[in-house]
Amino acid sequence: MEEKVEQTYLYDFYGELLNEHQRRIYEDFVFNDLSLGEIASCEGISRQGVHDLIKRCNKMLEGYEEKLHLVKKFLETKQKVEEINKLAESFRAGRKDTVIDEIERISGEILEEL
Repeated sequence: MEEKVEQTYLYDFYGELLNEHQRRIYEDFVFNDLSLGEIASCEGISRQGVHDLIKRCNKMLEGYEEKLHLVKKFLETKQKVEEINKLAESFRAGRKDTVIDEIERISGEILEEL
């Protein structure tokens, strides 16, 4: 997964676990695309301090994912729902029995994961 996309998912799921200062700097870097120097100037800290904080935040967010796997579960469920949508199109095309079997299989997998 692309780094920015991964950072976005991790922040969406676990960002509230960061303190306000960490969230503000992380958002400026990842979402507002500010440079380390720009953030350092606004926050009154060194560029190296901003760099270290962002690395620490990434490590924290990745640690939460390693323990909770919420992003992984979300992406797997999203993929299965996309499969169900494709099967619904096949259902409309007339392959009803095969489609129903597949929908039951996929929905069973989703329920097992929850």
